[in-house]
Amino acid sequence: MTEKNKEIISKIKNIITNLSKVYGPPIWKPRLKPMDELIFTVLTQNTSDLNAEKAFLKLKTLGSWEEILKTSDLKIAKLIKSGGMSNIKSKRILGILQEIKKRENKLDISFLSKLNLDDARRWLTSIEGIGPKTASVLLSFSFNMPAIPVDTHIHRVSKRLNLITKKTSTEDAHYILEKLVEDKNKYSFHVLLINHGRKKCHSRNPKCEECSLKKICHYKKL
Repeated sequence: MTEKNKEIISKIKNIITNLSKVYGPPIWKPRLKPMDELIFTVLTQNTSDLNAEKAFLKLKTLGSWEEILKTSDLKIAKLIKSGGMSNIKSKRILGILQEIKKRENKLDISFLSKLNLDDARRWLTSIEGIGPKTASVLLSFSFNMPAIPVDTHIHRVSKRLNLITKKTSTEDAHYILEKLVEDKNKYSFHVLLINHGRKKCHSRNPKCEECSLKKICHYKKL
């Protein structure tokens, strides 16, 4: 391990300690059942959680995932309109459901809990429409696996804190940060950085003077 990586690992520990005092220490608990979590996460793509939640609740009025699989993409698109990109997402959701049913002969992905992180993520991302972020969200929130989903907030805050470089892509950030953050801290890191990105470290006009990390952040100096 390089000296630079050791410094970043130490810095990350300090960031988690600091933000835990500000926002409270995150406590893991399953949010949704695995299949629900997967499709809900697909609905969150390129929209807010609030819009995705509205779309998800509308979609679930159709009944089970087996029933939804029998529904036309046009009908699904109408139901999930509030989530944006409904025509694309409806086809994506049906494609994912069809592939899982084809592979497992049922719409159940609870078996992923028996796999290690890399194998579980590899299985998920081999399905068209499931990228590293969607897979990591599912594995972290449903199975408490040591994955770090990188959304726009985590990507932005991590760059400003020099945990990753300015040129690091969102996809690459998943794997870089997972190597730097201890397994026991991955969930906390994910939740805390999202909270910080939403409440203080905004994309525009970040509240730098109110930020508890301003002493170790060089963003204002750039």
